[in-house]
This record gives sequence, structure tokens and C-alpha cells, in this order.
Amino acid sequence: MYFVTADAAVYIAREPVDMRKQIDGLALLVQEVLLLDPFANQLFVFRNRGNDKLKVLVWHDNGFCLLYKRLERGRFSWPRSDENVVQCSLRELQWLLEGLNMEQLPPRAKLSVARV
Repeated sequence: MYFVTADAAVYIAREPVDMRKQIDGLALLVQEVLLLDPFANQLFVFRNRGNDKLKVLVWHDNGFCLLYKRLERGRFSWPRSDENVVQCSLRELQWLLEGLNMEQLPPRAKLSVARV
């Protein structure tokens, strides 16, 4: 997504939502259920009950963008949590979209290198 900056936060809604919801309904969920700002530099990820469809909502300058993905086979590996919303990185979102398990692929630690 060319308009998503590297510092954008990603929030994954834990509970499944009705996939008939479009932009307005999902933005309302972000605001009233997740208690987050739908107009911030953030991506919001929602899934259906069967874990084979997801929607990503993001605000871009003057309007919302909605990404929809449906798997033809298999299911998304959704993160487990007791929280209503899980925060992750753009890299972890990419893993999720590719069908990988975010919990089994921890990101590598950053190194602080001063010399060659």
C-alpha cells in the first residue's frame, strides 16, 4: 500500500465482525468498540467468523480506503489475546495477509552497531 507510512500502527480486532459492514460501519466500530481514532495514521484489521475473510480500514488524506481479502482455501491465523484489540507491526500484518502465524514468527531483534 503506497500511502501507508512505515510508522503506521496496526490494530487487529479480536472478535469477528459481520463482513457486510462497509467503511462507515467499520469506522464506527473502531471509534465506539475499539476506542481508537479511525482518522489517525493507523490500519484496522477485521475478520469474519470463519477466519477466511478480512478487511483492512485506513484513512488516507481525504477519505477511507478498504482492503478486502478472501482466502480460497485455508484460514487466517488470528492472534490470540484477551484484549479487545491487538497491536502489531506492518511486517506482522504482511505475515497475516500471507497466511503465516504471527505468534510463531517473532521479529528479529534490532542490533545497535557502531563499527564495521
